[in-house]
Amino acid sequence: MNNGNTASTTGARNTATTTDAPGTTDAPSTAHAPGTAHAPSTAHAPGTPGAPRKQRRRRRAAERRPRFAIAVTALFFALLYLPVVVVLFSFNSQKSLTVFEDLSLRWYTAFLHDDVILDSLGMSLRVSLVAMAGSLVLGVALALGLVRSRSRLGSFAGLVMLVPLITPEIVTGVAAMLLFKGLGITLSTTTVMLAEITFSISYVTVILRSRIAALNPEVEEAAMDLGATRRQALRLVTLPALLPSILASAVLIFALVFDDFVLAYFTTGVDPQPLSVRIYSAIRFGVQPTINAVGTLMLAGSVGLIVLALAIPRLFGRRGGLDLLSGK
Repeated sequence: MNNGNTASTTGARNTATTTDAPGTTDAPSTAHAPGTAHAPSTAHAPGTPGAPRKQRRRRRAAERRPRFAIAVTALFFALLYLPVVVVLFSFNSQKSLTVFEDLSLRWYTAFLHDDVILDSLGMSLRVSLVAMAGSLVLGVALALGLVRSRSRLGSFAGLVMLVPLITPEIVTGVAAMLLFKGLGITLSTTTVMLAEITFSISYVTVILRSRIAALNPEVEEAAMDLGATRRQALRLVTLPALLPSILASAVLIFALVFDDFVLAYFTTGVDPQPLSVRIYSAIRFGVQPTINAVGTLMLAGSVGLIVLALAIPRLFGRRGGLDLLSGK
């Protein structure tokens, strides 16, 4: 009797244990398990069809393009590139500047046989190259001196270098002309070169100062610890690190000097004249189609310089091209 009761009791306990075991169908935890269809968080999730209409309207308004800003930008570029129409009329077979007839290289041939304009083009190229070389040499030396100067005079000189950048160019041109006249120097190609070099030094210095300040001076000091002199460390360590910025500065100076008119007008002699001054003298008596050909070639040269300035950083493994103009 006792054995029977004990067996019955043991079987009841096992049955109760089996019934309450976790993971069975009667477990209450599975009814509210996360991720099931009864989860309350998915019923009002944002972005679903049940989202409020106001929220969707605000999102659409935020994603809508600013039409006014697009219109202003389009108008700006239209006005900026409208003069490029000279490119079209430079290939016109007739002398007309308003009616285009047939494609022709007539005015380019006339330009290549115009000795006066070719002499002016050669002078502009010589002045640009000399001004580029002179301003780079002086600008690099001045930038190094301003960055490494510890005195107040260096800070003052750095502020003075910004004056030519904000001063109207006509003031610089008149001042240069009066200086040459006061010293008894006859206006010629040499005076144009000197004036352009003086004007371009500020651009090179401003571009290179930030780049030099970003260099780690410990690299140059390590080169001197290894036996290099200060000049050798400058030539073998510092200048190679500045080479991308120096090349970008050279491209910028060449473009600025080649297209410059105001400074060249006040400091040039009678003959030969820079190309910009020669074009101004020619259009006073009427615009000739040859001028359109010259303008087209100058535009192509400017675009080529821009492409070169953007390609320089990639040659040195840098990501951007415009940052070089700021010396970064």
